[in-house]
Amino acid sequence: MGKLSTHVLDTAHGRPGAGVKVELYATDSCGRTLLATAHTNADGRCDAPLLEGEQLRVGQYELVFHAGDYFTAQGVTLPSPRFLDRIVIAFGVSDSSQNYHVPLVVTPWSYSTYRGS
Repeated sequence: MGKLSTHVLDTAHGRPGAGVKVELYATDSCGRTLLATAHTNADGRCDAPLLEGEQLRVGQYELVFHAGDYFTAQGVTLPSPRFLDRIVIAFGVSDSSQNYHVPLVVTPWSYSTYRGS
């Protein structure tokens, strides 16, 4: 059975993004449903998969990373409003038997992601 995981890399400081709030939503034509909330650990990872086994289903999802709050807590002076505040990564799961790892590589001014396993 597959699982969904994430982690955050703070490339502005060259370290894992520890303490980032992450929300996971399932999305469909009716809106979105909150499935999980977690905070990244000292290694920038969640302590457990966000979904695994039968909880991981084929469909559309959103990960919401509270990057603005994280950088403010790191002492970074950000403009108001923040250029990047909550970063939403919308993605699909087409095979629930596979592992989906969706990391966030982030600075206060940019971000990227990719599908890992």
